[in-house]
Amino acid sequence: MALLTMILRKMVKNCWLQLNLWLGLTVCVALFSSMPLYSHAILQRTLLKELQLQQQTTNLYTGMMRISTSVSTKLENKSTKISQADRYMSGIPQRFGLDSHIVLAEKYSRSFKVYASDASEQEKKKITHVSIGAISEPNQYFRLIDGRMPDPKRNDGVYEALVSQQFMLSLKRDLDVEFLGEIGNSEQKIRIVPVGIIDSKPDPYSEFKLVQSGKMFYIDYGQFGRDIINGGKIGVSNLQYRFALDYGQMNIDRIPTYIRESNRVVNYMNSLGVTGFKFNALETMATYEQKKEQLNVILWSLYSPVILMLAFYLYMSANLIIDKQKIEISVLRSRGASRLQIMVGYTAEGLLLGLTALAAGPFVGLYFTKILGASSGFLEFVNRASLQVALNSSAYKIGAIAVAGSLILMLLPAFIATRVSIVNHKQQMAHGNKLSFWHKTFLDIILVGVAVYMLNSFQGRMGDLRKLALQSDSLRTDPLLFLMPALFVLGGGLLVLRIYPWFIRLIYWMGRRFWPPALYSTLVQISRSSGQYLTIMVFLIMTVAIGLFSANAARTINGNMEDKIRYETGADMVLEINWENDAPPPMMGAPAQPAVKDSDDQSPAESKRVQYTEPPFLPMTKLSGVESAARVFGTDKAFINVAGGDSGTSLIGIDTYEFGQTTWMRGGLLNHPINAYLNLIASDHKAVLISRSIADQLHVKEGDRIGVKWSGLDETGFIVYGIIDYWPGWNPLPQSGGSANSEEAKVALPKLVVGHLSYIQNNLALEPYKIWFKLKDGATSKQVYDELAQKKIQVVSLSDTNQELIKSQNDPFRLAINGVMTLGFVISMLISFFGYLLFWILTLSGRTLQYGVLRAIGISFSQIVGMLVSEQILTSGAAILIGVLIGNTVSDLFVPLFEMSFNPSEQVPPFQIIHQLSDYLQLYGTVAFMLTIGLAILGIRLSRIKIHQALKLGEE
Repeated sequence: MALLTMILRKMVKNCWLQLNLWLGLTVCVALFSSMPLYSHAILQRTLLKELQLQQQTTNLYTGMMRISTSVSTKLENKSTKISQADRYMSGIPQRFGLDSHIVLAEKYSRSFKVYASDASEQEKKKITHVSIGAISEPNQYFRLIDGRMPDPKRNDGVYEALVSQQFMLSLKRDLDVEFLGEIGNSEQKIRIVPVGIIDSKPDPYSEFKLVQSGKMFYIDYGQFGRDIINGGKIGVSNLQYRFALDYGQMNIDRIPTYIRESNRVVNYMNSLGVTGFKFNALETMATYEQKKEQLNVILWSLYSPVILMLAFYLYMSANLIIDKQKIEISVLRSRGASRLQIMVGYTAEGLLLGLTALAAGPFVGLYFTKILGASSGFLEFVNRASLQVALNSSAYKIGAIAVAGSLILMLLPAFIATRVSIVNHKQQMAHGNKLSFWHKTFLDIILVGVAVYMLNSFQGRMGDLRKLALQSDSLRTDPLLFLMPALFVLGGGLLVLRIYPWFIRLIYWMGRRFWPPALYSTLVQISRSSGQYLTIMVFLIMTVAIGLFSANAARTINGNMEDKIRYETGADMVLEINWENDAPPPMMGAPAQPAVKDSDDQSPAESKRVQYTEPPFLPMTKLSGVESAARVFGTDKAFINVAGGDSGTSLIGIDTYEFGQTTWMRGGLLNHPINAYLNLIASDHKAVLISRSIADQLHVKEGDRIGVKWSGLDETGFIVYGIIDYWPGWNPLPQSGGSANSEEAKVALPKLVVGHLSYIQNNLALEPYKIWFKLKDGATSKQVYDELAQKKIQVVSLSDTNQELIKSQNDPFRLAINGVMTLGFVISMLISFFGYLLFWILTLSGRTLQYGVLRAIGISFSQIVGMLVSEQILTSGAAILIGVLIGNTVSDLFVPLFEMSFNPSEQVPPFQIIHQLSDYLQLYGTVAFMLTIGLAILGIRLSRIKIHQALKLGEE
C-alpha cells in the first residue's frame, strides 16, 4: 500500500508528463484496436455491396438457396427419410443464423399415364404421362386464372388439382372433368379432377416459375404427404426446397459457417439421391477468406510506419521522464534499494497507465474506424453511410498486446537507469556529450543498407515481371517491403544526424568573430550537446518524412488508379449503338455465326460481307450534358503489310478534330501533345500514326508507305506521319505467351495504326464504330442514360468512366489505403505536436538555473528569447527540413512498391509518383502551427522564471 501511495504521489507530481505518456499509450491502443475493427467493417460493407450488385446484375435474389434431390427407387423407408429431410431442411435458417423471407417446399411424384374418364379407345392409346406435384404455400405462388382452389377435405377418393393453362389445353377437356391415372400394371386407378387453372405469381425471392409446358397436377401439400408419400400409391420422384435468406444479415465472420453448412446440406441430401444445390451468394462469399487475409496483410503493412513512429514516441517520452528522474533513481540505488524494487515501482506505474489506456483506447479506435470509413481519398471525406462498427474481443486482445509491447518500451529506459549509481550518474553528466548507442553500433548505416538492398531486389524482380508480362500474383509480395520506408527514414535520419554536429561546428567556426551572443551561445550549446537533441530531431524527422510518404503514396495510388480507368475508357463515356444490317438471323437453338469468316476458302454465300447502315451521328452530339462527341472505329483483326510481310495489328479510325476535343490523355506519355499529332495527320487523309513496336520490329519510319487490310478486304495504302508510344484505350504493354518459369516465354508487343475514319470507311469497309463522349462540367451520366432511353436509341455496349471511378473508390483495398494513410498522417502530426512540447518543456525546466544566471548577468529577456528561437531553428527547424528531404527521397524510392497493388501487365499509363502541393501546404501549416504554439508556451514559461528562485536551486 505504501508503494502504491508513493507511485500515485509521484504521478500526481508529474501529472502533465504522465498525461503525455498516457495520450501516446491511448493512441497506440486505439491504432492497434482499429485494425481488426476496420478490416471487419470494410469487408462487411464490401460484401453487402457486392451481394447487392450481384442481384442487380443477375436480377436474381442473392440470398436465394435452392436444394433439389431425386429420391432413389432403392431407398428404404422412404416416407421416414423424407420426413426427416423435411425437418432437417426446416432448420436451415437457424443453422445459417439468417432470417428467411420465404421457405418453400416442393414435392413431385413419379410420372404415370393419364386419360379422361370419358376418353375413347383411340384417345387412350395416345400415351400422356403426367406427375402429381405439391408446394407448401400455393396461395403465395399461384395466381388463380379460372375455377377454384382444391378442397383437401374431399374424401371420395378423388384428388382435386390445379393445372396450368397450356396443360389444360393439351388435355382437351374442361374443368371438373375427371381423369384416370394408371400406375404400372396395377388395376387400381387414381382419380384426378382439375378444378382450377393457375399461373405463377411474380416473386422477387424464390425464382419459382410455373412451367407452362409441364404436365403436372398440383394437389394439396398435406394430401400429397398422406397419400403419395405415406400411402405409397405412386412413389416420390423429386424433392425441392427453396429459401430466400436475408443476405443483409450476413456477417463475414460467419462465412466459414455458411460454407460449412452448405456442404452439410449437400452431403445430407446425397443420401436420398442425386442432389442439385444452388446458393446465389455462395460464389461471392467463397472469395472473402482470401480477401480478408490479403486486406490484413495490407493493413499491417500500411500501419507499420505509424506503429514504428508511435513506438519511438513512447520510448522517447519514457526516456525523457526517466532522464528527469535519474538522480532520484541513483539516490535510491545508493541508499540500498534493489533494482527489482525500483522496477516494481515503475512497472506498477506503467500498468496503471496501460490499463487506463486499454479501457479508453478501443473507444478511440472505434472513432478512428469511423473516420477511416468516411475517407474517399487522402485527407478527403465524404458523407457516405457510416461503417457498421462494434467493439469485439479482437479489439481488446490486440489492444492488450499493444499495451504489453508499449510497457516493455517504457520500462527499458528505467531498467538501464537502475544500473547507474549516484557517482556514475555525476560522472556521466561531467563527461557531457558522447556518441549515442545508435551511432556506436552503426545502426544508421545498417538500416539504410538493408533498405537499399531490399529496394534493389524488388526493382530487379519488378523488371522481370514487366519483361515477361506476368500477372502481379506471379510475384509473391513480402509485407516487410512496406516496412522498408520506415526503416530507411530512421536510418537516413540517424545518418544525417551523425554529420549534422559537424555542420553546426562549421557554422560556428565560420562566424565565430561576429555572431551575436544569442546565436553564439546556441551554436556552442548544440555543438557540445548534440546527443541531447538526437531523440527529438530523429522523432521530428520520422514524423515529417512518414507523413510525406503517406501523402505521396496515397496520392500516387489514387492518381494511378484513376488514370488507368480514364486511359482505358478514353473518354467520359463510350457507347456503341445498334446498326441495321443484312445479316441473316441466327438459326433456332444455334449460336450466332460471325458475319465474316476468317478463312479465304469460303463459298460465295458464306463469304458475303454483311452490309451495315450507319445511324445518324448528329443527334448523339445534341444529347443533354454532352460537350463533345467523336466517332472512333477500332478492330484488332487488321493486318499491316510492310515489304511483302504481313503482321497482325490493331487499327483505329478517328475524326481528328472531334477526337481531340473529346478524348482524355495524361501529359508526358507522348513526345509531343496529342493534339500536335492530330494536327500532323489532319491535312492528309492517307496519313497514319504507328506504334513504336511497328517502327522497331518492322523497321518502319516516318514517310514510309504501308498497306492495311483485314479479312475479306483488299489492301489499302497509307503513309506514316508519326510514331507514338501510347494512345487512349490502347495497351502497348507486352502480352505474355509463357509463364514466369518458362525460359522460352514468348512476349508479343501489340501493334497499332491510327488513321482517318472517313478514309478507312471509303477504302476498306463501313463497320460499326463506338461513340466517345466528353460531358459538360456538372453533367451526370444519368442525363445521358435518360435521354438515350427517351429517344429509344438501342445501346449495344456502354462504358462509363465516372461509374468505374466510383466502383474503384469503393474497392476495399483502396478504402484501406486511403483510410490508413489519412489516419497515419493525422496521427503523425498529432504525436509530433505532443512530442515537441514534451521535449522542450522538459528541456526548459532543466535549464531554469542557466536562464536565471543569464538574466542575472545582464542578458535581456529578448536575447534569451532569441537564443530559444535560434535553438529551435537549428534543431526542430533543421529536423523538419531534413524530414522533408528524406520524405521526398523515400517517396521516390519506395512508393513504386505499391505498383504491386496493380497488375503490371495492364498498368497503363505507366506508374508514376504524384506529389500534390496541398499535402505539402497542410504539412507546413501543421508544422508552423506546432512551432508557433510551442514557442508561445515556452516563451510564457520562460517569462515566469524568477531570478532569485533560479539562483536558489544551487550553483552551476
